[in-house]
Amino acid sequence: MRQLIFIALISFVLGATTLCAQVSMGSLSLPAQPSKTTPIDKVQFNAQYEMAFVQDTSNPEQITEETMMLKVGEKSSQFYSYTRFVTDSLLRIQLAQSGGMIRREGQPGGPSNQGGQINYQIFKNYPTGKVTTLERIGPSQFRCEEANECPEWDISSDTMTILSHLCYKATGRFKGRDYAVWFTPDIPRSEGPWKLCGLPGLILYAEDSQKHYVFECTGLINAQTDEMIQYGADNYEPVSRQALNRTYERFAADPIGYITSSSPNVQIMMRGPDGAIANPKNLPYNPIELSE
Repeated sequence: MRQLIFIALISFVLGATTLCAQVSMGSLSLPAQPSKTTPIDKVQFNAQYEMAFVQDTSNPEQITEETMMLKVGEKSSQFYSYTRFVTDSLLRIQLAQSGGMIRREGQPGGPSNQGGQINYQIFKNYPTGKVTTLERIGPSQFRCEEANECPEWDISSDTMTILSHLCYKATGRFKGRDYAVWFTPDIPRSEGPWKLCGLPGLILYAEDSQKHYVFECTGLINAQTDEMIQYGADNYEPVSRQALNRTYERFAADPIGYITSSSPNVQIMMRGPDGAIANPKNLPYNPIELSE
């Protein structure tokens, strides 16, 4: 088996503490192992969202942004990072051309921080009545199936126009956070970003009460002819939500240790500007799903 070497060179000024604030689960994940995909639904339209989120609650002014895509089909949907999709495609090309070595270099604000931080794909109502999350943590790939739950919403008379669509405000508690969202009956699909759903129209804007997670729809795109939602999880290990949450926590506590113990064929070297090898511990951990 070829040895895969993943090198991250990230500038830092104040030692390991600052370094940790600049490294995330996304930046320490490897390209997904290709899975055979199967078309599961015909796409009706695509909604693009700009996602802004706080990774480090002790530094809430530092915002990470990512472009996300929601593919809405006749019966199901897929939500994923378009930024990560593009990055993975480029990394797979680099891997094929370099004989098994991936090298990421950069500094804060540079390419290494623009490669995508969100690894999950979320399939609502697939299988029927379920929500399936495909997640990558370091070199590991997990599949988590849960009941397709929606918040209990309180709809108000407040209105706002987003992308020329009249929207109404709704509030509700979901997965440990309080959300305010704006949905439009002009697009009568009970869909939205992430796992949000359950309203008589597409959710075009959503934010939790702390503004740690914000989703803003920036584009609605008609589906291409015969465009399909593709699902592939051949290389994904089935886990429960509880087990997946424990893995998140374990990775955040010691990302390098998790990667090297999970995949001995992977080597990670992280260096500061002085060339010294760094081993970050205790990555900022602010999951979108919180315990009640």
